[in-house]
Amino acid sequence: MKDNTQQLEELISKVKLCEKCELSKTRTKTVFSDGCNNAPIMFIGEAPGKNEDETGLPFIGRAGQLLRKYLFETGYKQEDFYIANTVKCRPPENRKPFNKEKEACYPYLEKQIELVNPKIIVLVGSTAMESFIKEKTTITKARGKIFEKKILGASRKFIPIFHPSYLLRYHSIEPESPRYLFKEDLIYIKSLIKNEN
Repeated sequence: MKDNTQQLEELISKVKLCEKCELSKTRTKTVFSDGCNNAPIMFIGEAPGKNEDETGLPFIGRAGQLLRKYLFETGYKQEDFYIANTVKCRPPENRKPFNKEKEACYPYLEKQIELVNPKIIVLVGSTAMESFIKEKTTITKARGKIFEKKILGASRKFIPIFHPSYLLRYHSIEPESPRYLFKEDLIYIKSLIKNEN
């Protein structure tokens, strides 16, 4: 297993000092990652929210807690996943990050992908999906489907899923409900990893 810890620590230090876009002026903390540095599955979300900005950890607000709840309910362990975002600083009022902000942050995200080297990259929500999937589609149509994309000279598997903040509007777990489909997608992604091992 490749020890990438030192290189990721160096990247974290760079991100903490970053002033490449306007988000650096309003952040409390940069939000780099959580999870296992050698995980087979990498989750990429949209941007940090208020809780994330305060703690420096991704996906720990209400939506993040729901994501983690469903991960553990569907059999994931901490070593199975690594979590990051398209941008490392919170956009004011939790607005969507602008393209220029995502572009400024993209080299950091690309380096994370290179160092973690996941087998599958899960794009959490439409903003993360739009950063990698250029085909005209919606998250409803694309969720749970595999998109093969070349990045850093290698072909990688990308799978979009609903953002857990979308699930907060729905409480039903009946078949075909958003929460049901979300769990189905997590189970499917886990099965793909099992089949590759």
